[in-house]
Amino acid sequence: MNFMKRKIAIIGAGAIGCYYGCRLAKAGEDVHFLLRGDYEAVRTSGRMRVALPKEEIVVAAPQIHRTPAEIGPCDLVIVGLKTTANDRFAELITPLLHAGTAILTLQNGLGSDALLAVLFGAERVLGGLCFIAANRTAPGEIVCIDPGSVAFGEYGRPAGERVREIAVMFERAGVRSTVGDHLAELRWIKLVWNVPFNGLSIAAGGIPTDLILASAELEGVVRALMAEVIDAAGKLGHVILPGFIEKQVSRTRLMGSYRPSSLIDYLEKREVEVEAIWGEPMRQAQQAGAAVPRLEMLYALLKRLTSQAH
Repeated sequence: MNFMKRKIAIIGAGAIGCYYGCRLAKAGEDVHFLLRGDYEAVRTSGRMRVALPKEEIVVAAPQIHRTPAEIGPCDLVIVGLKTTANDRFAELITPLLHAGTAILTLQNGLGSDALLAVLFGAERVLGGLCFIAANRTAPGEIVCIDPGSVAFGEYGRPAGERVREIAVMFERAGVRSTVGDHLAELRWIKLVWNVPFNGLSIAAGGIPTDLILASAELEGVVRALMAEVIDAAGKLGHVILPGFIEKQVSRTRLMGSYRPSSLIDYLEKREVEVEAIWGEPMRQAQQAGAAVPRLEMLYALLKRLTSQAH
C-alpha cells in the first residue's frame, strides 16, 4: 500500500501529534488535525509551528477539524492522545475508518496496542515509539529540543510492507525512522527512559531532567530503575543490553533543563499516565517473576501524588 498523498488524521494534537503532523504536512502529505480546545486559537492564528534548535517548520492554513465526522474516513489514523483518554478510542476513531485504514499509535507505555486491536482488529494496529524531547507551548505551537527518532512496528506480528512504507513516509518528512519486528520490545526500550525520568520529575518535587542528574543520589535511582526495567524486559523475552543505560543518561544530559510530559501534566493538574507508564509495566514484570521494588515504590508514590493533585 502506498501512503504517498493518502489521507491522514492526527488524533491528539499535543506535542507529539502536532510535531509529526506538521512534519508530514510540510512534506506534502494530506494531513487533517482533530482539534478540540485548540481549534479557535489555531483557526485565528492560521498556522501551526514547530520550533527546532536550528530551524522552524510552519504549516500555513492547516486542515483542522472539530470532530472526527468532519474529517471522515482516512487511510492512516495517527494517535497522539494521552493514554488517559483511551476510553474515547471508539468515539474518536470509528468515524475515521474504512476497510483498509491503518491505525498508528504513538502513545507511551503499555496497553494501547491491545485495546486498539480489540476495538478495531489487530490487523489495523501499528505502533511508533517516539524518542523525542518536545513540548507544546501554546495551541498549535511546539518547541522541540531533540527531534530524535521513531521506531515503528506492527502489533503481534513482524514488520510488513505497510509499516515500512510508513517509515519511509516519515523519513521523507525529515524524521529519522527505524522498523523493528517486535513492537512489544520497542515499548520496553522506551520505558527504560520514561519510567525513571517521567516518574522522578514528579516524585522528586517537580524538577526537570537536568536537576535529576545534578543529584548523585537521584542519578543512582535513575540507573537502578533503568536496570529494573531492563531486567523485567529480559524476563519477558526482550533483549536490552545494559550499555543502553549509559547511552540514555548521556543523551539526557544533552537535553538541558527538559520537563518530561508527565511533569507538565502534573503541574497543570491534568491526569498523568500512571497506569500506562508505571502500573502496567509493573504488573507485567511481576507476572514474569521480575523483582521491581523501586518501580513498585515509584508507582505507589505517583498514584498518591497524582490523586492528591486532583
